[in-house]
Amino acid sequence: MGFLSVVHSDIGIKKSTNQDSVLVKEAVTDYGGVCLAVVCDGMGGLAKGEVASAALIRAFSDWFENRFPLFLYTNRTEEGINRLELENDLNRMVLEVNQKIAEYGLQSHVAMGTTAAMILFAEGRYYIMNIGDSRVYRIEKEKLIQLTKDQTFVQKEIDQGRMTPEEARNHPQRNVLLQCVGASEVIIPEFECGEYKENELYMLCSDGFRHLITDEEFRKIMNVEKMDTEKNMQDAAVYCTELNKSRMEKDNISVVLIKTC
Repeated sequence: MGFLSVVHSDIGIKKSTNQDSVLVKEAVTDYGGVCLAVVCDGMGGLAKGEVASAALIRAFSDWFENRFPLFLYTNRTEEGINRLELENDLNRMVLEVNQKIAEYGLQSHVAMGTTAAMILFAEGRYYIMNIGDSRVYRIEKEKLIQLTKDQTFVQKEIDQGRMTPEEARNHPQRNVLLQCVGASEVIIPEFECGEYKENELYMLCSDGFRHLITDEEFRKIMNVEKMDTEKNMQDAAVYCTELNKSRMEKDNISVVLIKTC
């Protein structure tokens, strides 16, 4: 099984730097095509959020090239990749980067951090890791399925029954993160795993890409049946970005689209 993929990132209408970083890497292996996609949304003074997100993206790239092959070829179970060991290794990698970013922040006297939303496709299964409020979705004809859960103050309030999703959308603390890489002493990523099939569309995005577009609009613009070429996918990503900007989204705006084929 192969993949169509596009990346689009925009500085937006207000910020002086783009603190988002994105990554897509693909490879052909003895076990079929594999694909890694990551969106990181950096934050910090003096444009240091860009440093944090770029550092984590470099770590993911290095992990895919040098550590992931060990799981694909040697660290396996009867079902395929050893999921528990894969998650443990990703967690170790994130903790390593967390320490490096924190140390750099102390030296620079600037607090900085980054979210991370990752999806890895291999052998008919996807593996997701999430830290913060960047998201992974599967876009279907009839619905938009969020595959990650935000690690935010408002999501915690929703989970504990003290706030409704409608109240959370406009809450003044909606962007308050419970943890992010580089600014949290303890990092506990959320992991998910599932099966994927041909002709499925997945979207990873920073929060600036999704605040001002409804689920119904996403489904119409990114109609799965029309997302049959990378050009059509790129056009949809650019259209949504410009729509966000026309609605005065103030954040950086980034998206990755992956179509299985």
